[in-house]
Amino acid sequence: MKQKVSVIGAGVGGLTAALKLQSQGYEVTIFEKNHQVGGKMNRLEVDGYRFDMGPTIVMMPDIYRKPFLESGVDPDDYFTMQRVDPFMTVEIAKQRYPISSDLVRLTQLFEGSSDADMAGFLNYLADIYQKYLNAKDNFIYKSFRTPRDFFNWKTLKQALQLKTFSSSYHDMQKFIPNQQLQYLLSFQTLYIGISPFSGPSIYNIIPMIELLYGVWYIDGGMYQYALALQRRFTELGGTIKLNQPVEAIETNRSQVTGIKVAGQTLASDAVVVNADYPYAVEHLLDQSAQRLERISEKEVNQKMQYSMSCLLLYLGVDCQYEQLGVHTIKMATDFKRNLTEIETGVLPNDPSYYLYNPSAIDASVAPAGASALYVLVPVANLQQQQLSETEVQDYVPKILRRMETDFGLTDLQKWIQVQRVFTPSDFKEFYNSKYGTAFGLKPTLLQSNYFRPHNKARKIQGLYFAGASTHPGAGVPIVVTSGELAAQELEKDLSNE
Repeated sequence: MKQKVSVIGAGVGGLTAALKLQSQGYEVTIFEKNHQVGGKMNRLEVDGYRFDMGPTIVMMPDIYRKPFLESGVDPDDYFTMQRVDPFMTVEIAKQRYPISSDLVRLTQLFEGSSDADMAGFLNYLADIYQKYLNAKDNFIYKSFRTPRDFFNWKTLKQALQLKTFSSSYHDMQKFIPNQQLQYLLSFQTLYIGISPFSGPSIYNIIPMIELLYGVWYIDGGMYQYALALQRRFTELGGTIKLNQPVEAIETNRSQVTGIKVAGQTLASDAVVVNADYPYAVEHLLDQSAQRLERISEKEVNQKMQYSMSCLLLYLGVDCQYEQLGVHTIKMATDFKRNLTEIETGVLPNDPSYYLYNPSAIDASVAPAGASALYVLVPVANLQQQQLSETEVQDYVPKILRRMETDFGLTDLQKWIQVQRVFTPSDFKEFYNSKYGTAFGLKPTLLQSNYFRPHNKARKIQGLYFAGASTHPGAGVPIVVTSGELAAQELEKDLSNE
C-alpha cells in the first residue's frame, strides 16, 4: 500500500517536492488555499493582458529543468526558454548600463570606467566563484538533519572560508573603485529581500550567477513554469485540491498523523509544509507541537527578522515602448538613503524600482500592439509600515509620472487600459506571508544555512518544510532546491520504516 503524503501549499517548493515524491511512488495530495497553483509565482489575466505577479527573472535554468529530468521526461516538452542578452538595463545617476553576460561586452563596460575597475571585476568573479563552489557543495544543496551536520570541524571550516561577516556592498568596495559599478554589482540582494548594505557578502553570488550563467525568459511568462510542474505532477497521478485551506497539522505526541481541512482530519504518513514557515508555526501547529519544535509564537513575532515587501503595479498599456527591454532597473539618486528609508518604515520619496516588460520579446502576453508592464517598488513590510489605501492611491501616480520622465514613456497614463495594484497587505492575505513580506524571513547571517528553519522538523516525525523562509532561502532556483531537500528528507525517513 502506498504511503500517503499531504503537501500544504502549491507554491514552487510544494509542487517540486510533490512531483519528486509522486515520481518515487508515494501517493501525494496537494492542498492549496487559492484558486490556482503557483503561490507567489502567480498570474493575473485581465482583458487580454497576462501578468506574471511574482518572480520574473530566470537564473540557473538547469535547476528549473531538474525536476522534470529526474521524473523521466524532457523539460522542453513542458516549457521552453530563451536567453535574454543584454539581460538588464540599470540606470544609476542618469547613466544607463546595459548588462550582458557576454565577456566582451562586460570588458567594454568595466574598462570603459577604468583598468582598475576591470581588474577588480575579474578579482571579484574569481573570489566569489570559489565561495559559490563552497556554498553549493556544503550548504545550498545540503540539508541539516541534526546539529552534528553543521557543528563539526569540516563544515565549520568551510563556513569560515566563506568570509561572510561583511555586507555585500562593503565586500564589493574591496574590488571595484567606481561607486556606480559597486551599486551595479550589489543591488541584486534585493532579489531576496535584503539591502546590500546589511545583507551578508555571500549573496554577491547572485550577480555572479547572472553574469556567468545568463538570464532567461520562459516563453509565455514565468507562470508557465508553475503550470508545467502541475501538469507533470498530475500526469504521474498526483492530486491537487484547490480552494482547500489547511486548518491544522495533526500530531500524536511527536508523530504527524494528518491534516485538518474543512473540519475533517485526513490521515497522512507525512506532511510537507509549503505554507510560509512563520504562518505554519503560528496557525497550523498547536502549542505542544510548537514546544517540540522549540519555537513559539513569541519568537515568530519578536525574534525572527523579516524581509522587505513590494508595491506592485500591473499595467495593461495600449502601446509599445521600443526603448524598454525585458528587465529595467531605475536606482534612486541616493540609493543608500532609499534602502535605509525602507528598513525604517518610510515610504521613499525617491524610490528605486524595477520594470518588467515581457512584451519586448513575447507577443502572447498582451493584445496586438500593446504591452503588459509590471512595476516593482521595494517598500517596508507591515511590521515597519502600514500603508493606508489613501497613501497607495497617492503614491501610484507618482511612480507613473517618474516612469514617464525617467524612460521617456510618453503619455503612459493616457495609454493605460488596465491597472491593478498589489500591496504588502495583499501578500499577507493571498499568501499568508508574515507581515506581508515578499521574500519570507530576512536572509541575515543568523537566519541563513543551519540557522534558517530546516527542511526536516526538529522533533516531530513526518513533518517537513519547503519554501522561501526555510533552508536554503528565497529565489526560485533556491525554493525549487528547498522542495527537493524536503522530499529527500522525507524519503530517508519513510524508506527506513
